[in-house]
Amino acid sequence: MTQHRRRLTAWLLAGVVLAVVLTLYRADRTAMSEHSAAPGVTGSATPSATAPPPTPSAPPATSGPPSPTASQGTGEPPPATAEPACTSPGTCGFPDASSTGPRIGLERHDTGNMSVKKDGTVIKGWDIHGSLDIYANDVTVIDSRITSTNWWGINLRPGFGGLKVLHTTITAVPGKGPDNGGVNYAVSNMGGSSIEVGWCDISVFGNALSMGQGDLHDNFVHDLVAFRNQGGEWQHTDAVISGGGNKGRLTIRRNTLLNPTGVDRGATAAVGLFADTGVVSSVVVEGNWLAGGAYALYGGGPGATGIQVTDNVFSTQYHPAAGAYGAATAWNAGGAGNVWKGNRMSDGRPVDPPPAS
Repeated sequence: MTQHRRRLTAWLLAGVVLAVVLTLYRADRTAMSEHSAAPGVTGSATPSATAPPPTPSAPPATSGPPSPTASQGTGEPPPATAEPACTSPGTCGFPDASSTGPRIGLERHDTGNMSVKKDGTVIKGWDIHGSLDIYANDVTVIDSRITSTNWWGINLRPGFGGLKVLHTTITAVPGKGPDNGGVNYAVSNMGGSSIEVGWCDISVFGNALSMGQGDLHDNFVHDLVAFRNQGGEWQHTDAVISGGGNKGRLTIRRNTLLNPTGVDRGATAAVGLFADTGVVSSVVVEGNWLAGGAYALYGGGPGATGIQVTDNVFSTQYHPAAGAYGAATAWNAGGAGNVWKGNRMSDGRPVDPPPAS
């Protein structure tokens, strides 16, 4: 009997030991599995030859448009996104002081009001204290600076053409001009053909670029200065102004055109297309940064034809609506060849064509 009890006790002890061993074995396997699954833990410097490669994590979400695969299989195009906001001309790829003006050292020339009468004259590297009155064809002013106290900085006279003004700074001395202390035109085209004004830094003048035909590109027009003219009224200020009646094309492309003066001090427009001397026609206003004025753009008014206003940024830097009263006015929506497309505010909002006026 005693021997039987001893055998039973031995079997019970063996069972207990076996249970403990099995429990410890399972716990050890569980810990090993959890260890190998833990993120960021490799277990050894050399990965297992049979382990699958890690799956790269997804890139962080961005605010840009969805990837082309986002709508695959749905039959729907990706949703439209607003244009990004622009904070200043230079940061958004438009001309500023760093991309305009002379590229070389200058030599001072106290010319006063200098008349140029030889065809093909090239003025390069001059720091001109005075102005240029052009009575010749195919004159080029390049990599220079003009500081005027005359009615104009550069004036092309009737009957002449081919003027080019490139990489030049054109400014004036406030209070020293002949129009009751004011100065009127940085570049004036009184001739009968197109002229080119490009990569120029222009400031102070009341009506900076005045012409019915020409190629105005990559210029920085800024800091126009208000003044009362000889009639005692505030002079109208415009970065670009055309009076209509032109026979050729006026192209205004990739410029920064700022009019910071207040409407109570004569501000009119960044681009003013007015039918003062005839019908406005054949004008391209494309890819510019426009800010200030009563309206940033006057579109030519009734009868205007061939006016293309495309892909411009209307800046809120002076007024919430670009101009004091709105982005644009005087638009002839029914005019032959008139196009309004792709224009937006600097905060990304689209700018619809203004109602007919």
